[in-house]
Amino acid sequence: MSTEQLPVVVIGAGPAGLAAAAHLTGRGIEHLVLEAGDTAGAAVREWSHVRLFSTWGEVVDPAAEKLLAPTGWTRPDPATYPSGGDWAEHYLQPLADVLGDTVRTGVTVTGVSRAGRDRIVDADRESQPFVVHVTHADGREDCIRARAVIDASGTWTTPSPAGGSGLPALGEKAAADRITYRVPDLDRPAVRARYAGRRTAVIGSGASAFTALAQLAELAVAGDGAGTQALWVLRRGISGSTFGGGEADQLPARGALGLAAKAAVDDGHADAVTGFRTEAIERDGDGRLVLVAEDGRRLDAVDEVIVLTGFRPDLSFLSEVRLRLDERLQAPVELAPLIDPNQHSCGTVYPHGHRELSHPEQGIYLVGMKSYGRAPTFLAMTGYEQVRSVVAAIAGDTEAADRVELTLPETGVCGGSGLFDTPDPQQAGGGCCTPAPQLVPLGTTAAAGGSTEEAPAGGCCG
Repeated sequence: MSTEQLPVVVIGAGPAGLAAAAHLTGRGIEHLVLEAGDTAGAAVREWSHVRLFSTWGEVVDPAAEKLLAPTGWTRPDPATYPSGGDWAEHYLQPLADVLGDTVRTGVTVTGVSRAGRDRIVDADRESQPFVVHVTHADGREDCIRARAVIDASGTWTTPSPAGGSGLPALGEKAAADRITYRVPDLDRPAVRARYAGRRTAVIGSGASAFTALAQLAELAVAGDGAGTQALWVLRRGISGSTFGGGEADQLPARGALGLAAKAAVDDGHADAVTGFRTEAIERDGDGRLVLVAEDGRRLDAVDEVIVLTGFRPDLSFLSEVRLRLDERLQAPVELAPLIDPNQHSCGTVYPHGHRELSHPEQGIYLVGMKSYGRAPTFLAMTGYEQVRSVVAAIAGDTEAADRVELTLPETGVCGGSGLFDTPDPQQAGGGCCTPAPQLVPLGTTAAAGGSTEEAPAGGCCG
């Protein structure tokens, strides 16, 4: 059998992975989608309580919609904002159903290589098919041969730690019973009781942190939440860009989210501590947690810690293929300068495709949130454009692969995201003018930022 007769393997049945499958179907290319979870969109379902700040009109892939239309599927109102649960139930699952048995759940990819060639061997390498090793839910191991591999596995399973050095803070693992790395679902009684009336540290400065702060503020004024207090721990200072694009954001719900977080601070429901890079997490005599900074500062004890410092890619199962990744972001080297958070935000990254996503190992692509490595602010629309281009390239349609078919909304923070302790004065301004967003009721369905597969939501990941 020639390599061209083998299927394309797509890793991950999230938004980007299923969109890739839709494009492969449209071009008549055999494929398999391998999902480690027990259902399509498994990662999205884990933040089903969080509302996206992108509308339905921005989170449905055109090729997927074309597949769904003949089934009687009705596209939700394009101007409304779905929750993660809505996205999974009303789009991802119906799409997986249409794709049928090409989507296989409970299958974990454990390794990708070339047949008979480890990463050292050059001889006849490009003519060999890919081999994809998998483990099934029942423990059975298997090997699948593929003509190409599209890794859309995301970063949801590998959240970044609390430590300011990029390593877990000293004592972080020992305090795991009091730490979460996800936006909590305060609509669940057990989770609500965990935070109600308690002091919680929120570490992070992106949209997910905004969501947690706003939800804790709502809990503080609820009948069962008296005494709830948040401590917002930022590694940098507060500048004009801290709360996002605000009224200048072309994604109004994203701007409103930042304004809601600002209101939590202004109304006294959250205290902000800036320039604090966590080095250790200790327990006091009462079992509460004390955050200690690299500079020796110690914060008053808290009951819980919510760590929302971003995500990072799991590259362990790709160790035998030749990837060219940026040494800082762990993103493809041609893409990295375009998404560097020191320079760019969501709207200042222009659409990109197969050329920026290519590697020395021809035929393998990292797409979706995983393609951004450690960079935040990934849009679902960006992922859809990526897979459209990549699938066209696999099909040999270079003209379509090189064509740009996407215009991104601007974030309103066009001078970079300001990752450093000392804010850049040029970042204090806004970007492009749009109608002022209204504050969005948050509660259990917060208008939030996140990635397409992992962090709460389908707009940007914070």
